[in-house]
Amino acid sequence: MAVEADVPVAELIRALAGGLAAGAITAEELIGQVAKGKHVMEKIPTLFERDEHFHVIDRPRAECAWVFDGAGVGTEKLDGTNVRLTVRSGRLVRVEKRRNPSKTQKQQGIVDGWYVDTVGGSADDKWILAAAENTDVSGWSDGEHPCEALGPRIQGNPLGLEDHRCVPFDLQAPTLAEVPRDYHELRDFLATLDSRFSPGHLAEGVVFHHPDGRRAKIKRKDFPSAA
Repeated sequence: MAVEADVPVAELIRALAGGLAAGAITAEELIGQVAKGKHVMEKIPTLFERDEHFHVIDRPRAECAWVFDGAGVGTEKLDGTNVRLTVRSGRLVRVEKRRNPSKTQKQQGIVDGWYVDTVGGSADDKWILAAAENTDVSGWSDGEHPCEALGPRIQGNPLGLEDHRCVPFDLQAPTLAEVPRDYHELRDFLATLDSRFSPGHLAEGVVFHHPDGRRAKIKRKDFPSAA
């Protein structure tokens, strides 16, 4: 938030404190937004450690131990662009896209991405907005919904879709039954995993969801091709 506002963290904290004191925002609202933002934007860890070629090796990451203990469920990881749609009374009121930290920001310790507003008429945002506008949100609850924007002009359209649309992670992520949790079994499983969202196309990977909100991921391309 401080990076996006282009202010020092200390100044941001003072501004938030002033807003609380003036009654512009309640403590409950502020805490709720912080918790929501942490859940949405935290970097999802990959299940295994990586080698010097950035491929995963058969060494589970400590923070993902719960996956190998059998906790959580697997959902299909969709290959598109991360966006966030805000809905009020069944209507789309805001479309944001993810911005990742630059190399310089990563060197400064900024590792997680954040959301910025899309701009109507912008060539960069044209297809994200098309996906959002083509998504029926009439049955969605009020709030901010992290989604994957998919379609013919997004990320090469690996799922072969005919239309642009957004799939909300919290409402429509395809669930996968009996996903293996062993390095070699996962490699073989992902090599032929048919997309539940778009049958006839390979799924990008799997995201495991723990009941307490933790997540972990693995993608087909994470494995070395000659493994």
